[in-house]
Amino acid sequence: MSTLQLYIGNKNYSSWSMRPWVLMKQAGIAFEEVMVRFDSFDADSRFKAVVGALNPTGKVPVLVDGPIVVWDTLAIAEYLAERFPDRQLWPADAAARAHARSICAEMHAGFGALRNHCGMNIEASLPEVGARLLREEPAVAADLARICQMWEGLLQKHGGPMLFGGFGIADAYYAPVATRIRTYALPVPAAVEAYIERLYALPAMKAWIADALAEHDFVPMDEPYRSARD
Repeated sequence: MSTLQLYIGNKNYSSWSMRPWVLMKQAGIAFEEVMVRFDSFDADSRFKAVVGALNPTGKVPVLVDGPIVVWDTLAIAEYLAERFPDRQLWPADAAARAHARSICAEMHAGFGALRNHCGMNIEASLPEVGARLLREEPAVAADLARICQMWEGLLQKHGGPMLFGGFGIADAYYAPVATRIRTYALPVPAAVEAYIERLYALPAMKAWIADALAEHDFVPMDEPYRSARD
């Protein structure tokens, strides 16, 4: 069996990279991490040269399994669920599995205001930005409200500790949202805050966050609210 390779970008900024990395690490799926640090993203940049040689989008994450190359986070999650059925990355119940797939697709295609205005930036602390965005950007507040409604409903229905009981793809998919809530100090209900605490306590989350804090990179295009690291 070939060794899986996961190509990712900066752990401080790359929310899409975070999802499969946390999923695989927490599920105990062995892989080799290949970090391709963010740069200018110009056509002749190192990032585009490395990642563009693997997939036509020139974006991370990318999973390489021998001759098989899978890009796009949702495609990677589905591939892993097929490759490692014993890890139960999706819920076993068909109805719950359909629901989990639906909310992952919703994350994949939606929440544009939250994602655009509240970029993932684990190292930063931007409470004043979060407060201003909630005042001035109704769509950000609407996205946050939908996420809180979703999480509260799932936790109540399935009893926790994760969205569908045990840890799975849905939790990995929303893990970057939890970091955004922390970075921008976005107010959430007690049940949502408790879920975020449990997410942050997962070994895979602790490892990703520790690596993100240790990077010490500053990528200007990912820093709309700061001109330098604090």
